[in-house]
Amino acid sequence: MKLSKIIKVTLLSLLSVGLIVYIMYAMLFLSAPDENARCVDVELIVKQDSETPFLIASDVENLLKDAHVYPKGMLMKDVNTKRIEEAVQKNEYVSKVECYKSADNKLCVKVELRTPIMYVVPDGQDGYFIDAQGKIIPNKNYVENLITASGTIDEKYASTKLAEFGQFLCNNEFWDNQIEQIYVQKNRKGESVIELVPRVGDHIVSLGTIDDYERKLRKLKTFYEKAMTTVGWNKYAKVSLEYGNQIICKKR
Repeated sequence: MKLSKIIKVTLLSLLSVGLIVYIMYAMLFLSAPDENARCVDVELIVKQDSETPFLIASDVENLLKDAHVYPKGMLMKDVNTKRIEEAVQKNEYVSKVECYKSADNKLCVKVELRTPIMYVVPDGQDGYFIDAQGKIIPNKNYVENLITASGTIDEKYASTKLAEFGQFLCNNEFWDNQIEQIYVQKNRKGESVIELVPRVGDHIVSLGTIDDYERKLRKLKTFYEKAMTTVGWNKYAKVSLEYGNQIICKKR
């Protein structure tokens, strides 16, 4: 290899290393706050899929003040981002918190709220929401277009089987638009069985136990497409999917 080529390769290598070092320096130091300066402001970002938020920025600010960790005016080196995250995470409406210091001596707090997928009203009890993870969310605000489940429902059933079923319905455009209410009761064996109240059609769907719900709903959708569109949506009072591969219809 000629000497000039060796020098050229060496210079390119040195430039590459220098560029990498500069980028690392910029990331570590140029974007870091002045730890001896005071926190000039707190930027609160609250994210939720629902149109009706359970918390707004001022609520998060009050959470921090109540926990005595609101950082505005503190020295940046004294701002404990972990304690701030823990204080916000304790709130039952919060799913995720991210807190960091910015280069302009501000504290940024990003809060992601739980998204309800179903409203649950057990017999004789106050209603509450559940999210896709089965977490119970206390009833604070009205949320539009949510499926309501009522009847003989305990928290374990709501946070496991109902939450899974509700997530399936929400993720399926057809069933999300079709199912309005779920009614839960106990059969003679003590099993939880459900009835569905559709938005379209004047009938009740008896699903039986919630087990194998995907197969049952596929069968129901086929029935809707092949039968209901022919005989009319109001011909039957009840459509039962409880018994194996049969669909039993009761005329009104």
